[in-house]
Amino acid sequence: MVVPELRPWRAARPHVARAANAVRPHLARAAGTVRPQLERAANAVRPGLERAAAAAKPQLARVRPARKQLSRNTRTKSVGTWQYTAGAATAGVALAVTVATAVGPWDSTGQRTAEADRAVALERTGGADHGRNSDTSGSSGAAAGAPRPAPSAASVLTGLGGATNTVRSAPTGPALSDVLGPLLGNAALGTRHAGAVVDIASGKRLYGTGADDALTPASTTKIATAVAALSAMGADHRLTTRADLEPDTGELVLVGGGDPTLTARRTAEGTSRQGQAESGEGWASLRDLADKTAKALKKRDVRSVTLSYDTTLFAGPALHPIGVDGNLAPVSALMADEGRINDSTSGPAKRVTDPAADAARTFATFLGKRGITTTPPGPSKATTRAENLATVTSPPLSALVERMLTNSDNDIAEALARQTAVATGKPASFAGGASAIAGALKRLEVPLKGAEFHDGSGLNRDDRLTADLLTALLVKAGDPSHPELRPVLTGLPVAGFTGTLTTRYADGAAGVVRAKTGTLTGVNTLAGTVVDQDGRLLAFAFLASDTTSAGEAQSALDRTATALAACGCG
Repeated sequence: MVVPELRPWRAARPHVARAANAVRPHLARAAGTVRPQLERAANAVRPGLERAAAAAKPQLARVRPARKQLSRNTRTKSVGTWQYTAGAATAGVALAVTVATAVGPWDSTGQRTAEADRAVALERTGGADHGRNSDTSGSSGAAAGAPRPAPSAASVLTGLGGATNTVRSAPTGPALSDVLGPLLGNAALGTRHAGAVVDIASGKRLYGTGADDALTPASTTKIATAVAALSAMGADHRLTTRADLEPDTGELVLVGGGDPTLTARRTAEGTSRQGQAESGEGWASLRDLADKTAKALKKRDVRSVTLSYDTTLFAGPALHPIGVDGNLAPVSALMADEGRINDSTSGPAKRVTDPAADAARTFATFLGKRGITTTPPGPSKATTRAENLATVTSPPLSALVERMLTNSDNDIAEALARQTAVATGKPASFAGGASAIAGALKRLEVPLKGAEFHDGSGLNRDDRLTADLLTALLVKAGDPSHPELRPVLTGLPVAGFTGTLTTRYADGAAGVVRAKTGTLTGVNTLAGTVVDQDGRLLAFAFLASDTTSAGEAQSALDRTATALAACGCG
């Protein structure tokens, strides 16, 4: 049968048609360029696809006899497990080779560039690509004038794009139980596990086991943090770092705005990374702030200042209860490059012990190179009489959320928890941020029974979430009435391609599963979306505790998500 198109998308069909006509000539040229690479890539992945098919075949074989036969005029040939897996993975490879070779399908924030263009074509306000303009593909590294990317890749974008699809009915609970039950019962998933699958279009739960049991969520907590932050502040909210001059004392105060993506680095070309944050082209730059501040001071004929820094936007302990850890810097309203000592931008790294003081010293160095002499910086607080000399502003909150989810960035997560607290009148501390997240989710009327928040990142082992809550948050993010939450979906890592799923699903549903990972000692979780064999967009959440091998548990979760993708269990 034909599933009716969602009403909010129906009016957008003419815009989509115009967008498709506009890009068709470019796509034809790009396809001709990369066809040889596609053929080589397909040959390379074929052995892995056959192995994946063999792994999922037993569960699907039990389900398929129960499926209803379609009438002759609407019947489509049942696709075997190996055929679907091969088709899904080949689509992922085709997307990677075609679009990556032509223009680069992933931008620096983790959002799929093709999907961003599609969202713009549909005139949606949530999830727009904030790192591109009409002439270049700067955020994805493409040269100016390169063809724009394909507006769709069916395996990942069908459900999110809202286009009409000829599909069968949604999977049923009993059929999904036959497929998922044995996989979630794998000993690698420990003694306690829970799972839920929900049809995003209808909000109906299709499968659940222990779905109301509150378990340690690890980094899937970031889904809740993202929803709360976007709900409280909006997708277009930006974070501002400023330099203020006290009129009475001549003190220059570097005021932290709680932007965890503020950078002191420069590109190979010698310009501040990603250019100017004010126009949305990249992260806010401490170098740019020094440039503006020095110019403003020289206009006042000031060449020497007392430098201080203000971190009072945030409150409470800076150190997470886990202690000193490479996964998270001390949380501060002022930091540059997440306090990383090396050149990394994600993952664990050695951090400075005082990010604010380190950022202020770096700022002093930049001012010195621009002819402004400073004292060694110390902590202070800007008064209401201070005159603002210069500001730099982060990209929109939507871009920060996407980077947080794609890279599982703990520093952004804790900053956004505190920003949510600021926006809702709570103390900007670990406890206040946790309370603010719970309050924001309560206002969205999602099921919070059993949920406990103690941070925004999920590093705290006392956090508790249910599979029911995680799927409800994903459904809410897919609700057309909440476009501000769409970055929660666009920021999810894509299996085999982006973020924390880059090296996973090599033999599974690459390009089909989008999911947030979670890993602590003895805890492994996975929550996200998948487009199943019938083209339905499903939200899922799988949580496991008391696991003994992180690698084996991850593989078990990946096999479960792959089976869900391969299932047309209606």
